[in-house]
Amino acid sequence: SRFAERSVYKPHMSPLFVIFFTVFIDMVGFGIVIPVLPLYAEHFHATPVQIGWLTGIYSGMQIIFVPILGRLSDRFGRRPILIFSLIGTALGFLIMGRASSLLLLFVARIIDGASGGNISTAQAYIADVSTPENRSRSMGVIGAAFGLGFTFGPMIGGSMSRISCGAPVSFSAGLAAFNRALRYFILR
Repeated sequence: SRFAERSVYKPHMSPLFVIFFTVFIDMVGFGIVIPVLPLYAEHFHATPVQIGWLTGIYSGMQIIFVPILGRLSDRFGRRPILIFSLIGTALGFLIMGRASSLLLLFVARIIDGASGGNISTAQAYIADVSTPENRSRSMGVIGAAFGLGFTFGPMIGGSMSRISCGAPVSFSAGLAAFNRALRYFILR
């Protein structure tokens, strides 16, 4: 009986802290890729136009899939969609880190972009758990996580690119997997 109680125990942590940390990790992972993506694509002899498409395809997929993920999070709950989106992000980074062709880079960016609507779902989660008096403060904290992650990500990516073009991407895949585990085990 005690073992059963312990096995379902989940630490109680503020949802705002968990979402702050996960948005921060998301943005670090995204930002890591920014400085190395053009270099990585050039490794596969990509033209400047192809590099532009490779950079933009992520955002294009988000434009299409963020409303879909938002609707699904309304129907099935925020937590499952946040976890699903992080699995997609980790898979996208993993494919990108192991890519052997320009086509695989595109596939990786499409998968990551299609599952990358987690920021808006995280904001919806915060709106759901915040009181009206604290909602703007909570959204400001999420905005700070976004800015901090996007600040540190390119710095880490640029530093890790000295190892190899794939090292920052593999590190981002690891961050996404860690982030998924964090959301799964801690987020209520």
